[in-house]
Parts: sequence; C-alpha cells; structure tokens
Amino acid sequence: MSRLPKRGAPGITRRGFLIGMTAVGISFGFPRHLMAAMDPASSDGKVLPSEGDIYEPSLWYSIDTAGKIKVNIMRSEMGQHVGTAIARILADELEADWDDVEIIHVDSDPRWGYMVTGGSWSISQSWPVYRQAGAAGRTALIEAAAKKWGITAKDCEAKNGKIISSKGELSFGELVTLGLTRQFTEEELKNLPLKANADLKLVGQQVTSLDIANKTNGKTIYGIDAKVDGMVYANPILPPTRYGSKVVSFDDSAAKAIKGYQQTIVLEDASDSVPGWLMVIANSFNAAQKASKLVTVKWDAGKTADVSEADIITHGQQLLKDPTKGSILDTGNVKTETVFESATSTIAQEYITSTVLHAQMEPLNALVFKNPDGIWEVHSGCQWQSLILPVLATALGEDVANIVIRTYMLGGGFGRRLNGDYTIPAALTSKALGGKPVKMVLMRPQDMQFDSARSASVQQLKMAFDDKKMVTAMEHHATAGWPTQVLAPGFMPKGVNDEPYDPFSIAGADHWYSVGAQKVRAVSNDLAIATFRPGWLRSVGPGWTNWAVESFMDEAAHHAGKDPLQFRLDMLIAEGRNAGTTPIAEGGAARQAAVLKKAAEMIGWGDEQVADTGLGIASTFGQERDMPTWVSCAVQVHVDKSNGLVNVQKLVIVIDAGIIVDPNGAEAQCQGAALWGLSMALYEGTELLNGQYKDSNFDTYTPLRLGQTPEIKIEFIASKMPPSGLGEPAVTPVAPAIANAIYQAVGVRLRKIPMKPSELKSALAKV
Repeated sequence: MSRLPKRGAPGITRRGFLIGMTAVGISFGFPRHLMAAMDPASSDGKVLPSEGDIYEPSLWYSIDTAGKIKVNIMRSEMGQHVGTAIARILADELEADWDDVEIIHVDSDPRWGYMVTGGSWSISQSWPVYRQAGAAGRTALIEAAAKKWGITAKDCEAKNGKIISSKGELSFGELVTLGLTRQFTEEELKNLPLKANADLKLVGQQVTSLDIANKTNGKTIYGIDAKVDGMVYANPILPPTRYGSKVVSFDDSAAKAIKGYQQTIVLEDASDSVPGWLMVIANSFNAAQKASKLVTVKWDAGKTADVSEADIITHGQQLLKDPTKGSILDTGNVKTETVFESATSTIAQEYITSTVLHAQMEPLNALVFKNPDGIWEVHSGCQWQSLILPVLATALGEDVANIVIRTYMLGGGFGRRLNGDYTIPAALTSKALGGKPVKMVLMRPQDMQFDSARSASVQQLKMAFDDKKMVTAMEHHATAGWPTQVLAPGFMPKGVNDEPYDPFSIAGADHWYSVGAQKVRAVSNDLAIATFRPGWLRSVGPGWTNWAVESFMDEAAHHAGKDPLQFRLDMLIAEGRNAGTTPIAEGGAARQAAVLKKAAEMIGWGDEQVADTGLGIASTFGQERDMPTWVSCAVQVHVDKSNGLVNVQKLVIVIDAGIIVDPNGAEAQCQGAALWGLSMALYEGTELLNGQYKDSNFDTYTPLRLGQTPEIKIEFIASKMPPSGLGEPAVTPVAPAIANAIYQAVGVRLRKIPMKPSELKSALAKV
C-alpha cells in the first residue's frame, strides 16, 4: 500500500497524487479471497454468492459461470450513485449485458489501494482504470472463444455478454465454465485497445441504477443500521471546547437509577481526536441517552473557551496585513508590486464567509468490536478510509493491519465523513470494554457540536488598471482554518516562497482569467485551527475563493465601465498556461468562456427587468487547474426592499465536465450542488460563540427549505474530453451570481455570506 508523501513534497496536487494512489491497486489474476462489505442491491446488505467458478481478469470485478459480473467499488455511496456510474464504465468496455451487472462496495483491505471518496474525483479517476479493466476481460474472453473455435481473435466480436463469430456464439458464463486463466502484465494492460468513445453504448445513456430500488423501499443498510449480537450502546458527553478540555471529576450516582445503565468512562485518546470526552454505556440506546442527562461533569476547559467568530475574522485580517506570512502560489508571474505602483487606477475589496456546518441527514455513528480473529472491525459510513485507519491504529495502540473498516451506505457525507474522527470514541470504548461491540449514534446537537465545520474565511483582492481600463495585475490574499494542515499535512505542496499551503483552501483563486501579473497568497488561520477542527465541506476552498473572485470581477467590470459578461469574456484567453493541458484541462479558458456565454443566453442576459429585479452571472472552474469542471451560473432575483428578502426566481447552471457518464446522476448532482450553493449564499451558516458553534439543531440552523427552491435548469456542454468532477463544482458560482444580481436589482453590494436580510436592509438605508 502506498504511503502519504512527505509533508511539503513539491509538485503534488491533491488530484494528481490520488490518481497515483489509485493506480497502485491494479493487479491481475489474483486468487479469490476478498470479503466485500456491502451489496446495496440485497435487502440485508450481504454479498450474494457467485455461481460456480469465477474468473477475475482484474482486481475490480469478477465473472461467474452464470455470466454475472460483480464490480468492486472502492468509492463510498452517499446518494450520488457512484457504483452505477463506475460499473457502466467497465460494462461498456467489457461489452457486458447490463442486466448481468452487480455492484459491491468493498471493505478497507489494502488491495484496493488508497481509498477516498471526495474532491469530485471518483468518476474522473475511475475512467481510465475501469476501462482498462473492462478491456482486459473483453480481450481474455475473445481469446478464449477464438481458441475454442480454432480461429483468430480478430474474427471474434464481444457484444452484449457474448462472444460472436461465424462459428456461433458463446456467453461470458459459458467461457468461464470452460476455464479462463489469462493474466495481464502492467505493460500489456497499458497497450490494450480501448473502444472509441463514439462506440460506447452505456456511457452517456439512460440505464437503470443498480442501487436505486432498495434506497427507495427502505431496505438499504446504512451505518446507523449496523448491529451485532451482544453490543452495548455508548452515548458521549462532549467537553466545553474541541481541544484542551480535561475531565476533573464526574458523578454518575443519579444515572445508576436508569434501568440498563452500566457505567461511565473517561476516554484516554492517544490520537487527540476526542480529548475530554466521557462515554455513558448502557444496554440500550434509550438508556444511554437517559443516563447521560444524569451524569454531572467538571472540566478544566481549553484555552479557546472564550473565542468567537469575530475573533477568528479579526485575527485573519491581522494575519493578512503581514506580507511575510503564508504561501505564494505559482501563477507564472507573481511580481505585482511594480505594476500596482504604475497603475492608472486600482480597486480593492474584502470578502468574508461564515462558518458552515455539514448537517448531513444521517447523524454520525460507528459500531466497533474486536472479532475472534483479533481484528478490530469498524462498521460505519466513511469517505476516507485510508485517512482514518492510521488514526484508529494510534488510538487503539494497534497495527493498522489489524483494523478493517466495513463501509456502509452514507446518509449524506458532503465532506464530513472524510474526517472519520467519530469512529475513535466508539473504538476507544470498545477497547476499554475488552473488545466488546460498542454502538455509538450521535444525536443532532452532538453531531453539530462535534462537526468539522467549514472555516470562516477572509479574502482581500486587488486589481490594477492602465489608462485604457485594461487589467494589468491582480492579487488575492486569503486566510481560513486549513483542514489539510490538521488532518493530512502530506497533501500540502509548497509555494514559490517555499512555504507549504493547503490546496483545499485556496483552489479557485488561481483562476483562468488573463490579468497580467498575478499573486495568490494563502495564510493559515491558526486561531481557527486551535478552536475547532476545520473540515472539508462540499466545494471546500472554491466555495469561498470563487465567491470572492466572481463578486470582485463584477465590481472590477463596473469600475472599468464595462458589461460584466463582456469584461469576463475579454479576459478568458486560451493562451499560455490558460490554454489548458491534456488530458482533462485541454481548451482551458476557451471552455470557460463557452459555458459563460451559454448561461448568459439561457437567462436572457441584457433583457430589461422589472423594478427591483436583476440578473447576475458568475463563472468558475470548480476543481483544480489539472481537473477543471467549467461551470457558469446565471440567476434572476427580486429584492423586497421592505424586509430585505431576496427571492431567487430562476437559476441556470451550464457545465462542461467532459463526457457525462451517468446523465441522470450528473443532473441530480448538479441540482443538489446548486441548491447547496444557494443555501450558503442566503440562508446557511453559523458562528463560533464561546469556543463552540452557536447553533445545535435545525430550529436555529436554517438551510434552504423546499419552498425557497427556485426554477432550476441544468445544461451540459457536449464534449469528447475525458470526464472531470461533478459533485462540487456547481456549488461555487451560485453565491457570487446572486450577489451580482442583487447589485443589478437595487444597487447594493454585499460582501459577506450568508447575505442576510438585515444586512441588505441596512445597506439599502445607506444608498
């Protein structure tokens, strides 16, 4: 199994690194010994047995004597139908009958390589791997049939689960029954002929999702459903601060009156994931909940017990004042100082985003025990198995080889389950009980208090113009709590000043506009990191960097006296580094210009609007520069000046994500992402108060409601380029498009999200 690179290793991007990790898992002709964790198509989650002998042309799937094809999926399923999308990539190349395909979500065995589901990577990274795997099986089956018939392989054709020639036809199952032993070297694999994209039959077409039936009838098994005989329930009592709190004493005498109560223990955590936690143990969930309310605890609180959101933001502003702090990204030309000194005019603005919670539907949970073979089994929904495994090993004092994660379906992830810290308290409790099965399910207030929130951010942007109002230089300085610095420092590359930075927290600032000299500086907010554990939330850094970039582009357009659409198009020049590179980013800025034009057309850009109604537009590239998903958002909004309420009437998303593998899934992903962006733009956010998140439930934490959903149109640009990511990109342009539309409607510029009615009313009063 590959290891994380050393911290600060040069030239590593999060996507490029993970592709390398994934490729390590490819092997061929290995003996059958896998134990998969979950078959979402079965009512109990158990993997259906194969019929007779099986043939495994690749690590990623098997074919049995009945012709059934079981596709092994290492990506976690949280509603995005990732298994169906990946399986069709393989089935298309293999020429399988779709009715014979099943998907299996596997456990954390090292054979699968580096396991993570996030970053909108799944389809983009799976595309070459599963196509090669499918080609291997197709080649082996054709060769076997040709040998059986005594003809050449070129006289045979794979089609719909059969090999066909002038001699007749043989099904995949019949060929497996005859016996197949063909293996492939890595070099042979690379040279296997792939079908032309134009010949793909399943990719891009409507097919039945392989896991949808049980998701809709309630039979799908989620982590919260996991059960084993003899398990006890543990309910945590959380400390007053995320870090530094220590239990002085506790009194459980009143809890002993609760039937089923067993004991309360203070966790000793070598991984420092859950310092200051207590676990109340009982023989039922309800008993553990009731007993917890009767345990009194005294803590020494950590140093951040009085830290507020305002403190985090003020500290960020102070950090940005020091030009020596942070890492400067390589943008090709970072020497902006002299350009600003000679500029005819300049503009500068500051943009702020609030703390955002994940608030996923399924609260965090885990079931942990030590099995009879001495292996620690962790049953839970998890997005990043390879990240949490070594943390579990540290907490348990075990070798990582003695721990396995059985990953269940996730009732929402959105990045929260990338950080598997919620498995630690269940594991430590099981260890304290001698390996006994322990089930922990957090209640909503506990889930929110323990969240790895998206950090508040501060961003300061500057732009220089010449005497013709042409852009000559731009700077972008951003600070936030960096999740990667805390949880995966090996992912942090170094900037041109040899300082490491978190690519998850600055992606999007190095945009595709040609602006002359360009400086992008990322600064870690150490106070945020000391106060809470920053996490990856859907869209991560681009969720705030693109909020700033695209709001600022509108302000710059008005400064230059130009139409905001044309201002952007004039700077989207596909030359130099902005021309993009193969295989995914080819076309660069020209592809961003194309989605921008289409979104403007769909919203009716330039059409006259009624009073207090305006159009807004924004364009981003969603992911990193080597895996961009070009996306534009255009909106129509109406502002009620009497109360400051913003009604988003129409929302258009146009996307170029290369080849769209799963049209239904892609549209659903982008609809969900756009609504997530809308939620964070106008409604969703919390703040830190006394070292904790202020909101603990949906009575005060108010994401977008159904009645606030606008008319949405999603359009994909037809493309022959390899697929890029879709889970996150559509989040990123929504907030700035709305802010820009508000300005067009009532002449007020808002620079903080969520854009609250009270702040809009206050701004209107000053106009």
